[in-house]
Order: sequence, then structure tokens, then C-alpha cells
Amino acid sequence: QLQLVQSGGGLVQPGGSLRLSCAASADGFTLDYYTVGWFRQAPGKEREEVSCISSSGGSTTYADSVKGRFTVSRDNAKNTAYLQMTNLKPEDTAVYYCAADSITIRLRNGNAIYWGQGTQVTVSS
Repeated sequence: QLQLVQSGGGLVQPGGSLRLSCAASADGFTLDYYTVGWFRQAPGKEREEVSCISSSGGSTTYADSVKGRFTVSRDNAKNTAYLQMTNLKPEDTAVYYCAADSITIRLRNGNAIYWGQGTQVTVSS
């Protein structure tokens, strides 16, 4: 059974930085063939896509609200994807989820096959 195990997150002051990790955990599973997306959901709001990275890492997308502040990356040798978040703002407070799917459009529609457990990011002074 494939699992995406998230780490990172926590409480940070405005302007601070955090890095989220998303590690694939399953015997014989290779993240290489999967697009990875990062999503977030704030209280009372719908889940939104934050960023997406292609299987090779050669193509990335970002929500307008995080462009220039967040950077998505992946290390396929480690079966892990990352979301580096800088200059964090209170409005970035949310539960963040990573997701993976071999079908990119399904992932970007929010219907990825594999999801991480979610991690809380709170930006507050």
C-alpha cells in the first residue's frame, strides 16, 4: 500500500520560512512516474492547489498567491518532494497536503489517487 508521508510544518511568524516534505513509502514504489501537487485548505475555505511539479521536475506551476515565495522541488532518488515556503503570511495558514498521480489532470482537479496525511502550517505573531 502506497503512502505519502508528510513532515515539516508548524508555527512560524510572518515573514518566516518553512519546508514541507512529502516522502513516498511503499516497497518497490518509485515516485519518478508521478506528478506531485501541493494543496492547502484553510478553515471555512475550499481546498486549493498551491503548486505542482511534473514527474521529471522540469515543469512547475504555482498559484498566484504564492508565486515568488514558494518553491516546489523533488528528489526522485529519495522518493521525496518538497515545498519551500518563504516570506510566509497569515493568509498562508492552512492544512497542507501533498498528492501524487500519474495522470496530471486528475491531480490538478483535486482527485489524485494518493494523498499525504496533511500538516498544519500556522503563520502568526
